[in-house]
Order: sequence, then C-alpha cells, then structure tokens
Amino acid sequence: ANQERKVEVIKPLVVEAETTSRATFVLGASVASPPSALGTQEPGIELPIEPRPNEECLQILENAEKGAKFLSDAEIIQLVNAKHIPAYKLETLMETHERGVSIRRQLLSTKLAEPSSLQYLPYRDYNYSLVMGACCENVIGYMPIPVGVAGPLCLDGKDYQVPMATTEGCLVASTNRGCRAISLGGGASSRVLADGMTRGPVVRLPRACDSAEVKTWLETPEGFAVIKEAFDSTSRFARLQKLHVTMAGRNLYIRFQSRTGDAMGMNMISKGTEKALLKLQEFFPDMQILAVSGNYCTDKKPAAINWIEGRGKTVVCEAVIPAKVVREVLKTTTEAMVDVNINKNLVGSAMAGSIGGYNAHAANIVTAIYIACGQDAAQNVGSSNCITLMEASGPTNEDLYISCTMPSIEIGTVGGGTNLLPQQACLQMLGVQGACKDNPGENARQLARIVCGTVMAGELSLMAALAAGHLVRSHMVHNRSKINLQDLQGTCTKKAA
Repeated sequence: ANQERKVEVIKPLVVEAETTSRATFVLGASVASPPSALGTQEPGIELPIEPRPNEECLQILENAEKGAKFLSDAEIIQLVNAKHIPAYKLETLMETHERGVSIRRQLLSTKLAEPSSLQYLPYRDYNYSLVMGACCENVIGYMPIPVGVAGPLCLDGKDYQVPMATTEGCLVASTNRGCRAISLGGGASSRVLADGMTRGPVVRLPRACDSAEVKTWLETPEGFAVIKEAFDSTSRFARLQKLHVTMAGRNLYIRFQSRTGDAMGMNMISKGTEKALLKLQEFFPDMQILAVSGNYCTDKKPAAINWIEGRGKTVVCEAVIPAKVVREVLKTTTEAMVDVNINKNLVGSAMAGSIGGYNAHAANIVTAIYIACGQDAAQNVGSSNCITLMEASGPTNEDLYISCTMPSIEIGTVGGGTNLLPQQACLQMLGVQGACKDNPGENARQLARIVCGTVMAGELSLMAALAAGHLVRSHMVHNRSKINLQDLQGTCTKKAA
C-alpha cells in the first residue's frame, strides 16, 4: 500500500483534455487557458465570466457552505490584489492546495519580465499537504532533479544501492566505479565514532568577570546537572551530553551537544537550549540572552570547531583495494594514487588554508545523497568535512589502503524533507526510512555510514581519474550538453551597449 501511494506522488506531466468551459493550468503554464471563467472549480458550479464585486466575493468566501470553490480564479486574484486575501494563505483558503499554488503562479506571472517563465516548472499532482507548514512557503511548484543510483556499495557486509540526485554528468558513473572497486576488494568497513548535534547560543553579562563566573559554574558537575535536567525535559530523545563554553569579553558562548534520535535535530536541540538558558537565567538574573544561535554551533558555515570537535555524526570508513582492481578497474597504480592524494588532498588543501577540505570532492556525493534523501542541502557545508588518506599496503605494497574520516555529518531520517514521499522512497532504498523503534538514532547513524562509504567510493574514482589523466576526457564525454547553446535564446536583464 505504501509503495502504491509513493508512485502517485509525482506523475508524468500530461496536458489534460478539457471537456468543460472552465479554465485550467496545464503542465507548468504561467497563465491560464482562455476560459469562460478563470478557475479550476468542480463541475456543476456555475461561475460568471466577469468577476463579481469584492464584497460579494468575500461573502461567498466566508460562507461555510460555499467557500473558495464557488469563486473563479479571477475573483480570487482580485481579492488578493485588493489585500483581502494574503497571498501566502492561498493554499489554506482554497478547496485544494494545488489550486492555491496555481493561483499564486498566475499572480506571479504578471510580475515577471517573461510571463511564460514558469511554463516548464511543474506544479500538478504533488502532495502539498506534506509541504505546508513544514518544507516551503509561497510555493509555485516543485523542482524535478534527475536521480541516479550508484552501487552496489558493499559496506559492513551489506550491499546498498545509493540514490544520488544531481545534474552533474559523470558524478554517478564515477561513484559507481568506486563502489565496484570497493566491492571487488571485499567491501568497506565503517564505524560511528560520535553522535551529537550542537547548538551554540550567545549570552551577555554586565562584565567579563561575571561571564567567567557563569562559565566556571557551568563547568562544575552541579551546574551541568541543573542545565541537563532542564534541557532533557523538553524531549523524549534529546539528552544533553556536554557543554563547551568559551568567552569573548563579556559575551559567553555555550555549545550544547546532544543526541537527537533519528532526527537531524536542530529544532529539538534549539528547544532544549532555550529551556536550559531560561533555567540558567534563574541562577544569574543579570544574564541577557542575545541569540539562541551565536554561530558557535556552527551550522551551515565553515568552522574549525566542527572539524575538531565534530557535529552530528562522526564517521570513519576504510577499505583495501587489491592491486589487480586498481589496475583493471581504476586504470592506474597504487603508487600514482598515493602520490596524487598526498600532493592534492593534503598538501594542496593545506596551501589553500582549507578547513576540513582534505579530500577531492566529498561535497559532490554528500549533496547528491542529501537532495535525494530529503536532507537540508545547505548542511553540505559542514557535512562535507572529510580527510581522505591513502597508502600502499599488502605484501608487495601494490594494494591500496584508503580511509575517509568525516567528523560532522549532519543528517536525519525523520523530519523536514524526509517526510516527502519521493525522498522517503530513497531512504527506503537504503533501509533507513523513518525512526528506528528498537534503537532510536540507529537509522540516522546508518545513513551517515552510507554517506561516508559512498564518499570514499567517489574519492577512489576521481583520484584514479586524476592519477591516470582521464578526468578531462571523461567529462568531455559524460558532462557536456548535446544542445547547441548558440541557438538557445536566453534572458538578460541588461541590453548590450
């Protein structure tokens, strides 16, 4: 039953033949079809060709027995333009969410330089009830992105087919090659070293010495116990693990770290942090809470603290690739790969002053999996922190040992975009959809392992391509558009002088 429900989420977009005189929005059209009355009302409801006065329309809208379905799209648009209906409330006021999205598109198209801009942005046949109040506001459609599969990835004795949503040619094929090399070598092994999401608020006291006093108190077992009790009371899953406290003048930055079950956990930990700060204020009334996030977390920004202390899941993954596989699948040698890895991923990244960027392209794989599996794509910033190490191994030093260590994978299998059915389908492919009832948090930890293992597959293949000098050639074959771009008419906000 669940599988049938998923199939219905995003259907092929087909222009429906109209048998009535009512207007419809087809495909991604940004303007309505010429109608006798604009709208997508139910059959049998007679609507005038010309919009009725606002007062009459408002009476119909507020009538519990009638409502929006007795108004044409033109009348709804008229009410929006007259400020009687907030545009952001269209979905909740219409009889269906889809109609609200359709009307917003019509409103928007009149404000665009090119009214037909929305033509190929689809909006039909999508379950907007899962979006409203959870994933997006002012919705005008959804963005289809190609989803490929890399695998099988043999990780900890189990095979995974990994979904990757991307528009970068070569990425899935390259990752797939890395998965094959790992499988032929007997598979990869992984461990979750730490699990704890963080939130770092900033508070201020009258003097630096007062802040130092609060810091000292928080670092005592008694102080921590008080804060932990308040924090833990806000959730069944949030359990405060530790506090990391630092100062800048009279400002105090407190980094709360907590497990969050199978959720990525930002909302959960923010709620606990807020309650803990209120409790702290009872002991130090002069303390001012400046912000529940003081960038000491650190979320969606490059930060050494995430690289050093970790955030979310800290995972390590390793594999040994036999010399024969290096030669025949990766088309290079162990010696060449080790040499390039040292001078590119280690020395090169150090020369660039990188924080957590000691890898070839971890962000590519992280982002592709995140989009497919309903994660917060902006968290690829911290989640892509990775150091890739390679060394010769085996009796003749011709086998390749590789490891990837990722200290800050921010990930979850419940909440946010994981509630959307297509994204749930991708999580189900990996066997980690939803919450793990027997061992809360295990699904999220397993997904983090899969991310790290897939990153390692991507690292193997790209580094092999660089070592063999195949990178440019492969991208010319797989990552170039076949469309003649010179013949395409684009849009530009400025005209040539």
